[in-house]
Amino acid sequence: MRPSFTRRLVLATALAVLAGPAAADRPITVAFVPQENPEKLLGDVRAIGAYLERATGRRIEPRVTTDHAAAIESLAAGRADIAFMGALPYVMARSRIGARALLSEVYRGKPSYRGAVFVRRDGGISRLEALRGKTIAFADPISESGFLYPLDLFVEAGLLAARDDPRAFFGEVYFAGGYQQAIQAVANGLVDAAGVSIYATLLLDAGQRGAVTAIARTPPIPSHVVVARDGLEPALRAAFVEAMLGLNAPARRHLLKHVYAPDGYVRPDHAAYDGVARMARKYGLIR
Repeated sequence: MRPSFTRRLVLATALAVLAGPAAADRPITVAFVPQENPEKLLGDVRAIGAYLERATGRRIEPRVTTDHAAAIESLAAGRADIAFMGALPYVMARSRIGARALLSEVYRGKPSYRGAVFVRRDGGISRLEALRGKTIAFADPISESGFLYPLDLFVEAGLLAARDDPRAFFGEVYFAGGYQQAIQAVANGLVDAAGVSIYATLLLDAGQRGAVTAIARTPPIPSHVVVARDGLEPALRAAFVEAMLGLNAPARRHLLKHVYAPDGYVRPDHAAYDGVARMARKYGLIR
C-alpha cells in the first residue's frame, strides 16, 4: 500500500538528517518562469513557497526568471536548485548540464498536451499558408508549445525549412514573453497569429475567447516538468518531490493554482521526452 503523505514526509526528513547539516539546513532555491501575467506569478510564488516551507521543513528561496533560457542558466550556475519549465527547456538542460526531471504535470487528465496556431476568428485566415508575409507572436524561443512545435507545423507543411529564419515566411516574428501575452496579442489584433499552447485561450478574458480560433494543432507534447540541477543532494530532491506530490491530496489541491494550475503531479515517464529531444536535434538546439 502506498505510504501516506505524512509518512513520506517523515522519511524525507529522516533522509535529510542522515545526509548531515549541509543538506538539512540549506534552503532550496526554486526558479519559476512567467507563462502569464508576471505580477500574478509573484503572488503565486509567495503562496506556494509558504506551503513548500511547511511541507519540507526547509527555507524556500523562490526566483522568478525572465524566461526559460534564464532558468537553465540559473540551474547551470547553481543559482537555482529546482526549476519549473517546459519539456523543451528540460531536454536542453538535460543535454547541457545533466538536469533531472523530478515530476511531470497532469493537465486535463493527461501528462501531455498540444500546441496550436491561433488567428482571429474574423481575420479571414483559415490555413497556415495564408500566413505568408503576416505577423506572428510566439511565447518564448525555447518553448515547445510556445514556439518549436507550432513552428514545425509550417515546416511539415513545406512552407519553411527546419533551420530557416522564420522571417523567410512570416512578415515579422515576435516573442511575447509568455502564453498569455502572445494569445492576447492576436486577440487584440496586434498580430495576425500566435503559436502557443492549446490551452492559452484560458488566459484570455471570457469575452475574448470567442475572438480567436485554432487553425492547426501540433502532435501531443509531454507535459511541463519540475527539474533539478545535477548534483542536488538526494535528500533535498526527495523532500521537494514528496511535498509536491502532497498537492495531489484533496485538502491541498486548491494550492495547485499557484503552480501553473495543473490537475496534479506525477513521477515522470523519462522516455516520453525522447521525442522532444529528437525535435530539438532537428532544429539544432541540442546535439
